[in-house]
Amino acid sequence: MFFALCAGLLAAAAPGMARAEPPPPSDKAPVLNADAPPYLTVEGRKDYVRFLQQATPRAFALSQDGSWGWAAALETPEATAARAVEICTGWGGQGCRIYARDLEVVWPGRESGPAPVRDAVLASGPGWSLAADNRFLWQGPSSARGAYLWAHGRAAGGQDSRGGQPQPHVRIFNNAGYDVLRFDRAPATDETDAAAAWMRAALSELRAKGYARIVVGGQSRGAWNALQALDKPGLADAVMAVAPAAHGATGSAAWAWALDDLRQVVKAARSPQARVAVANFVGDEFDPDPDGRAQIFRSLAAPRQVGALLFLDRPQGLEGHGAGADARFTQRYGACLLDFAEGRVSRC
Repeated sequence: MFFALCAGLLAAAAPGMARAEPPPPSDKAPVLNADAPPYLTVEGRKDYVRFLQQATPRAFALSQDGSWGWAAALETPEATAARAVEICTGWGGQGCRIYARDLEVVWPGRESGPAPVRDAVLASGPGWSLAADNRFLWQGPSSARGAYLWAHGRAAGGQDSRGGQPQPHVRIFNNAGYDVLRFDRAPATDETDAAAAWMRAALSELRAKGYARIVVGGQSRGAWNALQALDKPGLADAVMAVAPAAHGATGSAAWAWALDDLRQVVKAARSPQARVAVANFVGDEFDPDPDGRAQIFRSLAAPRQVGALLFLDRPQGLEGHGAGADARFTQRYGACLLDFAEGRVSRC
């Protein structure tokens, strides 16, 4: 989160910087309307769209003279709002105040009221749950463009990762109208093959609820489980596997059979309609053989295995196992992941 936060603050603070533009956001929530904030220049509105990609807590401040600033993912909502005002003021803004906080507009006279969210467990079993995330806008199966199921990694020290906020690229899917749900697992029973079975059950539940499109994504062990779910056709329309891993970090004895296990996962893939994106990073301490893994991932493109493969193989400037949480990953690849998942020409 540190890299994402710093990159976000620097981009927000510099009105003249060039920025990549993501797809137009959904118009179903006032906070997503980049044309609504008063006083902003064209560049300010582009940066507001960038603000909408950030994790919560987040806050966007502006002033009547057209200055703006935003901050995201600080320790408290109060600290985040104060930092946004500070950035706006630092760029010469007079009387900077908060326009948007988290999922709603709070500007006096333009308040949007509570945003459409849902905080509920939709399905569960021993050791797992399928939970709607109230940090994301909610449409419901009949109105949503699709569902994005996010699977967290498994912490090496056995820490509980349930409730963790999905990586920032998921915001682009949510802003485009996807409901976001978490695939949470209890650390005491979160074994690789058991979690894969739970994920299949969670995806089946989403399919039964009638979502038009189902995307499953994850980081580390969550990404590995998402790839395992490809052995059953029809569960997912798209998979976003970010730094998939299941054999521990540098020095793990399990590295001896890590590539063989990955070959088995890829060989078992039988989802010819699914579109699969895989991201691998330089300097990943959970990657026992970068070149060997890259070759295996590319084999997913074999006939009858998956419908299409997008392989982001060690992209420049993104390093380490957690590089998918870097703001630069979202800025560079978030829009193209949405395009790819929906079958359009990729912008990657």
